[in-house]
Amino acid sequence: MIDLKYSLIIEATEDPAFFTFYSPDLEGFTGVGHSIEDCVYKAKWGMEEYIALLKDSKLPIPKSNPNPVIAVQNEERLAAIS
Repeated sequence: MIDLKYSLIIEATEDPAFFTFYSPDLEGFTGVGHSIEDCVYKAKWGMEEYIALLKDSKLPIPKSNPNPVIAVQNEERLAAIS
């Protein structure tokens, strides 16, 4: 069972020991980890801290996702500007 209140996208980078993550449900929430499991762990606690920060700042808090998903994918590469 996914123990998150929001969906999570984990992206593998060219470095096999470096992953990034973000939540499409929480604008501005991002992080890094050294494995998929590390990203899930950091995201779980990071999301709680992020929500607390939003509350403290009196900013709107997105509704939790009733069916959160965790997706693992390769990082999206940005096109070079020529």
